[in-house]
Amino acid sequence: MDKKLEKYLDTIDKNLRPLPASERVDIVKEVKASIQEMLGDGLTTDQVLVRLGDAKTLARAYLGDLLAESRGFSFKRVLTICAFYSLVGFSGMIVIPCLAIMAPVFIACGIFCPLAGAVKLVDYLLGLGIPWVADIGVYLSPSIKLGPVAAFFVLILLGAAMLVAGILCWRALVYYCKKVGQAKRYLSV
Repeated sequence: MDKKLEKYLDTIDKNLRPLPASERVDIVKEVKASIQEMLGDGLTTDQVLVRLGDAKTLARAYLGDLLAESRGFSFKRVLTICAFYSLVGFSGMIVIPCLAIMAPVFIACGIFCPLAGAVKLVDYLLGLGIPWVADIGVYLSPSIKLGPVAAFFVLILLGAAMLVAGILCWRALVYYCKKVGQAKRYLSV
């Protein structure tokens, strides 16, 4: 089997670690059989991986299916719930706060940088001598500072890069929340 597919199966196995070994083996065997069937139908490795989707999401879906199978109390059910929420909860403690902070900060800085450069350029061109504007600038080293015109253009580029970074962080946050929500739908506790 292809190394990509082996890595995919290993990722599924790792994400199902809280489950008993026999259940993990059964799930991995089932996914492996599906992979071999798709390969037998003439699909390439990349096409198979696209059809199966993200390995972590598939593992979470299996965790959700195991929860949905039984309605009564069982130790297996408790372990499955703990496994799902530990995977999602731990990553959520890091991913959601980081992206929720980075997105607006990058967007605000992306707007502020060109504005600061424009204020510096106007102050320079009109000779206003506003005291706090003297501190605005782009330093190449501690002793080398760009002039107001060059700094303006550098700050426009820097602002655009920060704005794009902020938008990408926001999209990543929304995507993560949607994926967790989809995986949560499989859980019917």
